[in-house]
Amino acid sequence: MKFSEIVKKLSASITQHSLTTAESTDPDLSGIDAIDRAQGGMLSYIEGPKFAAHVEKTAASALILPVDEALQTEATKRGIAWATTSQPRLVFAEAIALFYQPFRSTPGIHPSAIIDPDTTIGNEVYIGPHVVIQAGVTIGDGVCIHPNVTVYPQVKIGDGSILHANCTIHERTQIGAGCVIHSGAVIGAEGFGFVPTPEGWFKMQQSGVTVLEDGVEVGCNSTIDRPAVGETRIGKNTKLDNLVHIGHGCRVGENCAFAAQVGLAGGVVVGNRVILAGQVGVANQAEIGDGAIATAQAGIHSSVKAGEIVSDSPAIPNKLYLKVSAIRKRLPEIYQTFKELQRQLNDRP
Repeated sequence: MKFSEIVKKLSASITQHSLTTAESTDPDLSGIDAIDRAQGGMLSYIEGPKFAAHVEKTAASALILPVDEALQTEATKRGIAWATTSQPRLVFAEAIALFYQPFRSTPGIHPSAIIDPDTTIGNEVYIGPHVVIQAGVTIGDGVCIHPNVTVYPQVKIGDGSILHANCTIHERTQIGAGCVIHSGAVIGAEGFGFVPTPEGWFKMQQSGVTVLEDGVEVGCNSTIDRPAVGETRIGKNTKLDNLVHIGHGCRVGENCAFAAQVGLAGGVVVGNRVILAGQVGVANQAEIGDGAIATAQAGIHSSVKAGEIVSDSPAIPNKLYLKVSAIRKRLPEIYQTFKELQRQLNDRP
């Protein structure tokens, strides 16, 4: 595509932002890449002035830039076509979709799939080799189920959802429209429910359900458990990375993002737009308010207020954590000072 064609397509989808191009150049573009790897004929981007040095030496033919006159001037001087926007990373993400579409199989049912007769299948559905679908399952229009997926009884899968190879969907799970379940994920398995008795552990049957609302994405080898009663629910458009565990009875709000190895114990309540960085752990019944952020490896043992940023384990406010970290680096020096003061006190007559 010509760069001007790309700009026109992007402008249609982000009309709330200013998007303009240099008039002097309009290269043909055949691919995209990071700015430090992009070659001629490729489109790339930078997010802000701290990456200005890349504009001076990139081989890219076109750039998406932040609204920064100095960067635009440098790109023009080097003969690089450019577009400006207040959200360059978002626009670059949209540009990727113009060049690349993920693999999607042609609708049809492979002869090796095992499908119970009591299954409702929508239009334009793909069901791959060795898929097993049990009784009472409802599959919406445009669903794509890749090889070796197992779907237990009474599951509902919404329109346009994608189940990648080797994931497992347990009984009565409800998956909304436009969801993506990646390989190895297990949705709706039994929660960890055991009651102690003098003789040992009594298994509490997990009779509840797991519900994924529209647009939820679940990463590879992640698990979302169903509860003993009630439901485990993941809100609309929430994204879970690989190796995330959501315990039984959790309620996660909309538009959240959990990075790899996040773990939620049972009954955790998470608000909307919450971000949990890698390896964050959340204790049983804790509550996290809307818009809160937990940095990597934070251990949350109690409630986190809306909009609060927390770090460390046990989690404390991030600003306090930064102060504590600065002091921690000086602990050997502080200890030596303390020992010297102690010696001086002991030497006093």
